[in-house]
Amino acid sequence: MAKQADGYLVGMETLSDDYDSPWKEAIEHYFPEFMAFYFPAAYAQIDGSKEHVFLDQELRAVVQDAELGKRFVDKLVRVALLNGDENWIYIHIEVQGTKQAEFAERMFVYNYRLYDRYRRPIASMAVLADKHEQWKPDSFGFTVLGCKHTLEFPVAKLTDHQHQVEELLASDNAFALITAAHILTQQTRNKNQARYQAKLRLVRLLYQRHWDKQRVINLFRVVDWLMKLPESLGQQLWQEIETIEESAKMQYITSVERLGIAKGRVEGRLEGLMNAALAPYPLG
Repeated sequence: MAKQADGYLVGMETLSDDYDSPWKEAIEHYFPEFMAFYFPAAYAQIDGSKEHVFLDQELRAVVQDAELGKRFVDKLVRVALLNGDENWIYIHIEVQGTKQAEFAERMFVYNYRLYDRYRRPIASMAVLADKHEQWKPDSFGFTVLGCKHTLEFPVAKLTDHQHQVEELLASDNAFALITAAHILTQQTRNKNQARYQAKLRLVRLLYQRHWDKQRVINLFRVVDWLMKLPESLGQQLWQEIETIEESAKMQYITSVERLGIAKGRVEGRLEGLMNAALAPYPLG
């Protein structure tokens, strides 16, 4: 289990359809699956037997005066490697929801500031959740008077999976399902009935997998937050969920859980509004 404490950084750009909060929650719950799905080469080098630790306060102290583009959620997580090195190393990850000119520079600045703070190698990686297929910034640097300073970082682009939804839905990885939900959300924008059908399919899939209750609840929260529906279709979806749960004899996300999910959605939106109001001095 991860804990909030004293690296791995997630800077999350504002995502339309409230993408920021569900992504934040999903990464916190399923960090190993996040790495395995988007950055398998890096994941293969991480020692999963040792606890990964999320760092919030430390990150804010390092980058609070280096804002390059609006952000709502950022995380810092430290991990151990399988190479026998007993020291922690730090992974800096940005989940970027919009095309932004300063993005690669922000990766560069945060990388060297984190190195300056910890004096440990910093691995920076980016997940690009925007709609611009050709926008894939993967480096930033400069050369002057014989001095060269460059950061190159691996990039995972969600649009690269837009024709692989069926394959994603066949995977047991949490972020395969989340990526599919993200793609379906984009594909059904302003298409309420199509989004309802896509969301209902994902909900049915959660129950068909026979996952434990908390995993179903956690992933439903992400899908529910991503794929917003008009009130009438939202109520219709809850009725379908009640039918599914009665048939499967699984009381997972109705009643009390439903109230908790709604409360979390409201709190997340309020947090996003507060952070936006505080820009360029976000809380994280």
